Amino acid sequence: MELYLALRLIHVLSATVLFGTGLGIAFFMFMSVRSKDPAYIASTAQTVVIADIIFTAVAVVVQPVTGLWLALLVGYPLLSPWLLGTYVLYAVAAAAWIPVVFIQTRLVELSRRAYEQKVLLPDEFHRLFRIWFILGWPGFLSVLGIFVLMVFRNALA
Repeated sequence: MELYLALRLIHVLSATVLFGTGLGIAFFMFMSVRSKDPAYIASTAQTVVIADIIFTAVAVVVQPVTGLWLALLVGYPLLSPWLLGTYVLYAVAAAAWIPVVFIQTRLVELSRRAYEQKVLLPDEFHRLFRIWFILGWPGFLSVLGIFVLMVFRNALA
């Protein structure tokens, strides 16, 4: 029972980190781009990349490990409909998040260059930011959907 409770706590905390960091990153990145200040954007985008590495990447690994371990401990069938739904939503979130990490790195480079050269942000920056913003929605909604499946799993069984 102690292992179960420890795993459950880690699972809930990592889900919170995954959701909260994603939401925080989106907010700060969006607000920095609204400023149109390349120095501010470069600094914020660099912090976003670091946060993704430290928090999001760790949570991305911890979530499926603890989730599967918990399911095995409790005896949930790994192919139950609510778990299958979480697998699909997790794959969608990951498919959206992976390109976002690379886009963020490029946004740092482009905004830093604009600041150093004292020019406006290039069209490539705006195009990549729109893609970053669009990809955030399936990632966010998928993680939200996973929360719904976790909370209502017994009602869905």
